[in-house]
Amino acid sequence: MHGVLLLDKPLGLSSNQALQKAKWLLRADKAGHTGTLDPLATGVLPLCFGAATKFSQLQLDADKTYEAVLLLGQKTSTADAEGDVIETRPVPAITTELLAEMTRRFTGPLAQVPPMYSALKKDGKALYEYARKGEEVEREARNVTIYKLNMTLVQDPRAQAAIKIVVSCSKGTYIRTLGEDIGEAIGCGAHLGSLRRLETGGYTDGQCVSLPSLEAMSEAEREACLLPVQSLVAAYPVVTLDADNAGRFLSGLRRRGSPGQWGPDAAMVQVFGSEPAAFLGSAHVTADELIPGRLLSPIEIQDMLAAHSPVSSSPAASAAMA
Repeated sequence: MHGVLLLDKPLGLSSNQALQKAKWLLRADKAGHTGTLDPLATGVLPLCFGAATKFSQLQLDADKTYEAVLLLGQKTSTADAEGDVIETRPVPAITTELLAEMTRRFTGPLAQVPPMYSALKKDGKALYEYARKGEEVEREARNVTIYKLNMTLVQDPRAQAAIKIVVSCSKGTYIRTLGEDIGEAIGCGAHLGSLRRLETGGYTDGQCVSLPSLEAMSEAEREACLLPVQSLVAAYPVVTLDADNAGRFLSGLRRRGSPGQWGPDAAMVQVFGSEPAAFLGSAHVTADELIPGRLLSPIEIQDMLAAHSPVSSSPAASAAMA
């Protein structure tokens, strides 16, 4: 089984727990997720099965969009609603001008200190392991980018005042830290009341399936939910090779061409064979060379072709096996 399942991760489950449930429902042997969502968070969690796991790093590096509610006036130990309240302060008037100022201040390049309750490691241990023991360790600030930030005052019975934020950001951005930093800038403190991932690497929450829906489906319907492996590299240009070049490419050999034949220098591309149009893997372009990156095996290619055709074989795969 090879493909990508876009799961709408439910509230309360870790990313790994959600993965294991989906893996069991699909009877899959090999699976992995593409970056964790906290148990508090919901939304887009791409799950990779079979050959798709080879390309999961691309989603880890992808830009993302989140929607969150900041509860103003209280800081918690975890910077979200799961932690204990450690400080309470009065909330000033939240005006349109203040929100505009905060939007300007927190849009663009930022330096973030990762939260203690995170999976980042220090001396071989996750930071949250130290945090659960009441220990705090020094963390280096990380450079991230907020591409777009929208802030709206909303009503929430859990807080004196609340702000809904929609954030488009680079990889490695901690929305909990962003929420805390905004609260400090306003002068009252804040923590996340909710968090939802709306988009990651071109996948949106409107494409997702929930675990209850998946559970209610037949086995064939579940398999039909899988997107093709190449959807993980859909943002990159396509290079198509003839059978001879495809077979050599799958053997890990660089392919030479005329300058610019494969695309701009340093570009990443998705590579297909032409007879039939089988996805072969990813590559980088350097001058006049096509340099193999992550490659599918001939067996994986034949598996995926067989899933879409009763009888089909790939010349590219056959050439690579010869």
